[in-house]
Amino acid sequence: MPHDKRVQVLNMLCEGSSMRAISRVVDVSINTVTKMLVDAGLACARFHDEAVRNVKAQRVQCDEIWSFCYAKAKNVPTAKAAPQRAGDVWTWTALDSASKLVISYLIGGRDSEYAMAFMDDLRGRLANRVQLTTDGHKAYLSAVDEAFGIDIDYAQLVKLYGEGPKTEARYSPAVCIGARKDTISGNPDKAHVSTSHVERSNLSLRMHMRRFTRLTNAHSKKFENHCHMVALYTTWYNFARINSAVRMSPAMAAGIATSLWSMADIVKLIDDAAPKPGPRGSYRPRNSN
Repeated sequence: MPHDKRVQVLNMLCEGSSMRAISRVVDVSINTVTKMLVDAGLACARFHDEAVRNVKAQRVQCDEIWSFCYAKAKNVPTAKAAPQRAGDVWTWTALDSASKLVISYLIGGRDSEYAMAFMDDLRGRLANRVQLTTDGHKAYLSAVDEAFGIDIDYAQLVKLYGEGPKTEARYSPAVCIGARKDTISGNPDKAHVSTSHVERSNLSLRMHMRRFTRLTNAHSKKFENHCHMVALYTTWYNFARINSAVRMSPAMAAGIATSLWSMADIVKLIDDAAPKPGPRGSYRPRNSN
C-alpha cells in the first residue's frame, strides 16, 4: 500500500473513524485496514515498552476506563458464538500530571490481579519517588503497597455519590455530591490529590477511539484488536499529538523525545518491526522424515 495511504489509515483510526468508514474513504479492503491496525499495535506496544522508561515525574494520577468486547458482560451468556475474551474490558492508565504523558496502561479486568500487574509496570517505569493519586477502588490498596512499599506518597480521592434522576434507563453515573481525600501512605500534598488530569485524558481516549463510543455498535469484536488500537493511540497521543496544556507532545514535555512526531514516524516503527527478508536462495525444505 502506498505510504500516504498508510499514514491516512492510521490518522483516521486515531481520529475516531470506524474501520469500515476508513475502508470506504481510503479505498482499501477492510482486511487491509485490520492488518494495518495489528501491525501498528504490535509495533507501538513494543516501542512504548522500550521508550517510556525512567520517567521523572512528581505527581502521577491513575484511573480505569470501561468498554466492552463483543457484548456486555451481562449479555455474554446468551450471545451467539461469543469469543473467549468477550465482556467488559477495563483500560488502566497512569498519567504524569505535569507533562500529561501516559506512563503505563493495561487492558483487561478490574480485579486485584490486574491492579497488581498495573502497579508493578508503573513502578518499573518511574525514575524517582512520586505522589500517586487513584480513585477509591479497593484493589489499588494492596497493589500499591506491594509494588511501592513505603517509597511513595499515596492518597485516594473517594468520590461520594447521591441518587441520580429516576428514569427508566440511565446511561450516566449517579450525581457526585462531594469527594474525600484519604492519605494511604507517605506524606501526599492534599492540594494535589486529584484525578482530574487522568480523567480528562481518558475522555480524549474515549473521543478519539471509536471502540469506546457508548450506545453504538462500534465496540470491539476482538479483544486483541482492542489492545492494538489502544497501543497505537497511546504512542500517537504521547509522541505525535500536541497537548494544549503543555503546548507540545507529552513525550517532549517529559524529556523522552526531542521533537514532535508525525504519523509517518509511526509507519516507520511498523517497517522497522517487520521481519526482514532473508537472502535469496536461503530456503531450506523441511525434512520429509
